[in-house]
Amino acid sequence: MTRHENTPPAAVLEYDPAAAIAAALQLPVAAVRAVVRLLAEGATVPFIARYRKEATSGLDEVAIRAIEEKRAYLLELHERKQSVLAEIQKQGKLTDALATAIQNATTKAEVEDLYLPFKPKRRTRAMIARERGLEPLAELMWTQARGASPTVEAQRFVSAEREVPDADAALAGARDICAERISELASVRRQLREDIARRGVIAVKKTRDFAEQVTKFDTYAEFSEPLAKIPSHRFLAIRRGEAEGVLRSNVQVDTAPVAHSIAREIGIDRKSASSSSWGAELELASADALKRLLLPSAELDVTVEVKLRSDAEAISVFAQNLKELLLAAPFGSKPVLGIDPGQRTGCKCAVVDATGQLLEHTTLYLVQGEESLKRARESLQRLVQTHRPSAVAVGNGTHGRETEAFVREVLAGLGARKDDVFCVSVSEAGASVYSASDVAREEFPDLDLTIRGAVSIARRLQDPLSELVKVDAKSIGVGQYQHDVIQTLLERKLDEVVESCVNQVGVEVNTASALLLSRVSGLGPSVAKKIVAHRDTHGAFRSRKQLLEVSGLGPSTFQQAAGFLRVFGSENPLDASAVHPERYDLVQKMAADLGVPVVSLVCNAELLRSLDPKRYESADVGQYTLRDILSELQKPGRDPRATFSPPKFRDDVQTLSDLKLGMVLEGVVTNVTAFGAFVDVGVHQDGLVHVSQLADRFVKNPSDVVKVGDKLTVRVLEVDLARKRIALSARKDTGQVAMARPQGPSNTKVDKAAPSSKAGFANNPFADRLKR
Repeated sequence: MTRHENTPPAAVLEYDPAAAIAAALQLPVAAVRAVVRLLAEGATVPFIARYRKEATSGLDEVAIRAIEEKRAYLLELHERKQSVLAEIQKQGKLTDALATAIQNATTKAEVEDLYLPFKPKRRTRAMIARERGLEPLAELMWTQARGASPTVEAQRFVSAEREVPDADAALAGARDICAERISELASVRRQLREDIARRGVIAVKKTRDFAEQVTKFDTYAEFSEPLAKIPSHRFLAIRRGEAEGVLRSNVQVDTAPVAHSIAREIGIDRKSASSSSWGAELELASADALKRLLLPSAELDVTVEVKLRSDAEAISVFAQNLKELLLAAPFGSKPVLGIDPGQRTGCKCAVVDATGQLLEHTTLYLVQGEESLKRARESLQRLVQTHRPSAVAVGNGTHGRETEAFVREVLAGLGARKDDVFCVSVSEAGASVYSASDVAREEFPDLDLTIRGAVSIARRLQDPLSELVKVDAKSIGVGQYQHDVIQTLLERKLDEVVESCVNQVGVEVNTASALLLSRVSGLGPSVAKKIVAHRDTHGAFRSRKQLLEVSGLGPSTFQQAAGFLRVFGSENPLDASAVHPERYDLVQKMAADLGVPVVSLVCNAELLRSLDPKRYESADVGQYTLRDILSELQKPGRDPRATFSPPKFRDDVQTLSDLKLGMVLEGVVTNVTAFGAFVDVGVHQDGLVHVSQLADRFVKNPSDVVKVGDKLTVRVLEVDLARKRIALSARKDTGQVAMARPQGPSNTKVDKAAPSSKAGFANNPFADRLKR
């Protein structure tokens, strides 16, 4: 083999990540290369997905984000390869074969395995043995030299000065050197990791300190499951138990296959090995390498991979729930009265107009006596009669159902019909976080925190997306184990979801907050604030083109953002649509060909059907773009979200004690996890529909059946008043109603860390809601 004196040719070859990405994701190379180019030029994912479909062959956001992630990984991998090649070359040990192996590695783990023999290490047992002059003896052992026995050869290395007192010590040092060599064999490390990942079993027990105590992790007191099959939520529960000192775990795997591989790799003849042969010594070194060096490292690598996989799954669940919540049906631009329920401190009321601006606020006291209740009734009547809200939004927190009942009574006394004004429960998850945030203080510097909360509740009904973007997504409470996953990955994914939802719906530039505008493709917080400042100084924008007058918003930013911004009331009807300004000339040509103005083309299905799309195809405008334009012209600026309809909670069911076994209720899905869905049935405590009770058929993934915000008809299976837990079923068959346990107290603590395949609380340790 020849050593490289200069930079190896493979290291300087031009790197093309597009080809590798396309191969990994099984996507067309041309489309991937276009995405990579556009991303490098600064284009955003929503812009590429919506307005560059010809270049990407119609790839959606999911595929484009996968390309973006894979590109980042491959670039990091490429940089690491170059760094490793340079370091090995500096040592003068880089061979053609090694350079090729490093360049051909497809994962960071492979690169690190190949680099391991050359990597600077802290002082090891093998290093000490080398310092004592035992390398030649180790070489005899490694090559299983013929001739003198190991003990005889070892005698030559005995030296009091070098701290080798006898032949046994010399052989032990030589075995340490051989063991380290074995542990650095890339093929062996790879096989062991694969074996553990494929056949390894995680075994869990309680620690000695908690052995006799009842804990929420008792499901795992004696537990084992294959690593390849363990669900995300169970693995994360075990990790949390370990972090709290309640559990300890280890990975068990049969190492015989790897031991045989090592023997083959280094040429141990096990049949001829005897207690006095070099083969026997090498066998001992192999066993030591496996137990002391290889297994701990491989187990750590595999558990890290399982943790990453579990994190990814948990983050995916959170992201899907957040998406459904952000895209919940809006009530629309109508005046709303928001109420943040309270007992001792009173119910904070805030009336907002159709654009979400605060008109008036007050406080109602409902439990401080008859006189206070009378004044509260009069105050609410005055608010409704003065401001004529289309709905009253009541937060679903403590005292929420009682407040709803009071509001409905007052509305009925006014003779209000449901189509005039109605009362609806609104989730207030994260409202307190918003109330104390810098955003809220900037919006309402002179308002009390609780009044800000009432404003937020009213606005959430009007437009959930516009209001929820102001809240830290992790505070909304639609995930599982969100504090146990890698926070940077979680934040990045949730940011992507928010960005995707905002751009999918579009933003009205004359009413949007700076925070909402900052989520628009191409805009950041700085430009968004400048847009709002320009709007406040010069009045409402009259066209999209006028956005170019904003300081800091140049042609490049305009290109990225314009298609997702809406200007209602503009002279150009396309300014209120998703048609990008770069295609206005094309639409005008379509209208001219039909002999009508553009405004006559909008919403005119008959005229649009008379157009021949092929006539307008060009080098950069193909079927994808034309189809999108024609679809948008039919319903310009259409909102992709569903039509709002309020949930129908039963008036006779307001607290846990009102629930009866077998009772059928309509509820709203508030959270979907890997083990089931939580449903708000209007009693201040969400009930769990275990995955086994979601449908009459087998359900593997709850998100395949329900989404956050779905209305779901459920049946009460079990109520536990002591623990405030509700078990529900969405199955249509009668099923088996669990034994009622709604009364007496219990000292038994139920595990909150892992689900069971049963639906009842007696067998289901996940009976309380995980919003951590």
